[in-house]
Amino acid sequence: MDKAIILISIIFPIAGGSLLFCYQPKTDSLRNCYCEAVAAATTILVWMAVCFGRRGAFTALRFTQGFTLSFHMDGLTLFYAALISIMWPLCLLYAFEYMEHAEEKNRFFAFYLMTYGITLGVAFSGNILTLYVFYEMLSLVTLPLVAHYEDYESLYAGRVYAAYTVGGAGLALIAVIWATDLGGGAFAYGGSAFDGAARSVMLLIYFFGFYGFGVKSAVFPLSYWLPTASVAPTPVTALLHAVAVVNSGVFAVTRLTWFVFRPEELHGSWVQITVLSVTAFTLLFEALQAVRERRFKKRLAISTCSNLSYMLFGILLMTPAGLRAGLSHFLFHSLIKISLFLCAGAFMHQTGNNYVFETDGVGWKMPKTFVLYTIGALSLTGIPLFSGFVSKWNLILSGIAEGSVPAIIGTVCLIAASFFCAIYTLSVSVRAFYPVPGREKRYEGTNVKDPSIRMLLPISVFIGANILFGIWPGPVMGFLGKIAEGLL
Repeated sequence: MDKAIILISIIFPIAGGSLLFCYQPKTDSLRNCYCEAVAAATTILVWMAVCFGRRGAFTALRFTQGFTLSFHMDGLTLFYAALISIMWPLCLLYAFEYMEHAEEKNRFFAFYLMTYGITLGVAFSGNILTLYVFYEMLSLVTLPLVAHYEDYESLYAGRVYAAYTVGGAGLALIAVIWATDLGGGAFAYGGSAFDGAARSVMLLIYFFGFYGFGVKSAVFPLSYWLPTASVAPTPVTALLHAVAVVNSGVFAVTRLTWFVFRPEELHGSWVQITVLSVTAFTLLFEALQAVRERRFKKRLAISTCSNLSYMLFGILLMTPAGLRAGLSHFLFHSLIKISLFLCAGAFMHQTGNNYVFETDGVGWKMPKTFVLYTIGALSLTGIPLFSGFVSKWNLILSGIAEGSVPAIIGTVCLIAASFFCAIYTLSVSVRAFYPVPGREKRYEGTNVKDPSIRMLLPISVFIGANILFGIWPGPVMGFLGKIAEGLL
């Protein structure tokens, strides 16, 4: 029964989204109710699987010997699937108001629902081949969302996104084929593949796999696509490019590092030194780039490039403490960044403006939105009593404990990047409430105001979770610790 629930939870939103291409609701209200019902039902199915499903793997489809589609339930699956299932229905609620006056809404919500199911396919994958299949399906189904507006910027962003993800797919395929051929590619904590492979070959294949899956994680020099894709509608940018797509990249690298390859064999090798150096450079370089960026939403997208490498840095330390810290930032950054993106989208939706300097004085017209934004910004910076502090503190401790030169350099880069994070996030809050002299009357006499509850509720829920985990991180950190130790 639990096998059926897993398969249905993946297929149901894909089928529900596909049906919108045939079924044209007569009103927006009907379509909204339909989409929310599909998303809510999928979330219920996911939680039934999470709470009552048996741990282990099962094969759903066999192509040839060794090449199978299989699904898996372990601690990492539960963590990612639960995160996705909570965020999707809330972001849909936000999207209903944001897309109210947009064109091609049926197409938008069709792909939005289908992406839910495909992302769950990534989460529930039981081997590297299954993960690769859903990972590439994710690229295909999100491409129309990136290019949704069909203007020059959107179409250009779509072409860039396609070029980068196709290139990454080619590199990742090398690792997928070798892992599947040599060891089956099944996920097992501590690694399962490459028993018969020479160590030099194994390290090279891991390097290809890291950069192939790392495209969606926006590691340098493959990060250009993510800020470019910020022209997509904010519900896409917030959920897919702060949680689903980019976190799928981090999730895939985690599976590759800890569940296909053996971390103890990678630890201390040239490939670990290389990938740690790449992530350290990325997190600092992208933080500096975010300070320079003048467009509000694009600044947050560049910040995502930096924070994805925070996660990878912890995971690639290849110690249980590092994995625990990386996964904690995976969770907390998702909550923080999705709320920041939604706040930026609310500002754009209510004012029609896009640039940081255009936030001057708007905080007094949109106080709820920008108070919530400020709380998120404080958390992302790493201020105590917020969840961002918890994950960054654990990343710093893990880097120091690992003790190697790349780990120490990466830790220093992480601290410096947090300083720049304060500049590029909190400067928006300062301008919103204490504008540059002469610009304080920008919105005086306008009808600019906070959006409705449909947009504010999701932001408030994510900010509330961020505060809760900052004050009381023990249970979730304990859960992540069990995953990092291979106990779940």
